[in-house]
Amino acid sequence: MTLDPQVRELLARLTDEGGAGGPATVAGQRAQAARFAALAGPTVRVGRVDDRTVPTAQGPVPVRVYTPPEPAPEPVLVPDPNRDQDRALPVTVFLHGGGWVLGDLDSQDHLARVVCARARCLVVSVDYRLAPEHPFPAAVDDAETVTTWVLDHAGELGGDPDRVALFGESAGGNLAAVVAQSLRSRPGPRPVFQVLVHPVVDRADDSESMRVHADGPVLTAAQMDWFWDTYLGPDGDGSDPRASPLRSPDLRGVAPALVMSAAVDPLLDQGTRYVAALRAAGVAVDHVVVPGVPHAFLSFTGHVDRSRRALEDVADALASAFAHA
Repeated sequence: MTLDPQVRELLARLTDEGGAGGPATVAGQRAQAARFAALAGPTVRVGRVDDRTVPTAQGPVPVRVYTPPEPAPEPVLVPDPNRDQDRALPVTVFLHGGGWVLGDLDSQDHLARVVCARARCLVVSVDYRLAPEHPFPAAVDDAETVTTWVLDHAGELGGDPDRVALFGESAGGNLAAVVAQSLRSRPGPRPVFQVLVHPVVDRADDSESMRVHADGPVLTAAQMDWFWDTYLGPDGDGSDPRASPLRSPDLRGVAPALVMSAAVDPLLDQGTRYVAALRAAGVAVDHVVVPGVPHAFLSFTGHVDRSRRALEDVADALASAFAHA
């Protein structure tokens, strides 16, 4: 697959600046994530941003709550009792990418802002604990606990507990998939939709895309192995469905999904296999493969038109799911 010309130009510039394909060390990968955060383009305005914490058994988890701007008032000549302008806002729980090792509330701030403003929803971005300091299942525990808290306390945020969705990118897509599975049968409100962007769903991957795109760009097979080893630590089991959601023996009843894959990505076939597994379980799922882009392409919205359009498509899919919930 040929790279999009804008992607090729951007990656060449990053390589010249020493900002692509960083070393597989914790410090090196975290430094690269910080550089990628600068590629998002102009800051999208939202109505309000609040940093707070969510209490958990392991201690408080930092979150950032984005509130959309107030819509322009519309003249109403005759009141319509069927209008729901006073209905509480839907909520998207956002789980950032970064191989469970890097990323924070700032690294993908632009994803949260675009979704908040375009889908007109609250976004709760989760600063889950990272490996190697906190190996598996710490990130899963935080993602599950915060999402459960949002479902139970959405009203405190001005949100609608019956319209809560999950959105995760890469390792965040892994966490979103796991949470969608774990909360599918909880009493009370449950996630109504999940967006998984090039998700990591299986530790054992010898697929064609993992071989064809083993050398990247952006993500290599060797880096993916390093991320897995760092995340799981010496005692983690990669076959555990809470680590590899594709390994779940039963996917029935999970929330409908949009899976968005990058065409030039070692993880392409993982996404395709997860889509097939969801469909086999009777789950409604759309699969979009974005041509010409590598892993982490949503970080390139300030420079790549396809990245910007894809992120807008994510927001539109969330808005549509909320409208039909």
